[in-house]
Amino acid sequence: MSILLAVIMVVFGVAAVLTVIRIVRGPSILDRAVASDVLLTEVMCVLGAEMAINGHTRSIPVLLIIAAIGVFGSIAVARFVARRDNTTP
Repeated sequence: MSILLAVIMVVFGVAAVLTVIRIVRGPSILDRAVASDVLLTEVMCVLGAEMAINGHTRSIPVLLIIAAIGVFGSIAVARFVARRDNTTP
């Protein structure tokens, strides 16, 4: 089981590093928004894998909060981009 946990952490760690690079480099705000959604999804997957490996459900409220943050963050960015596009000639 520890080998499986190590493989999961390495895969998600590499994915998280690549996602953070995309957040930093951009080039647009929409690229950064998608990358931040991917990062939140990766965190949720790590928590879900940890729950499955250890056989508990204590992290489900945390998963729900992270999902809500992702949804509301995406909506906020979409509204910001829509308003910015309407104001440019």
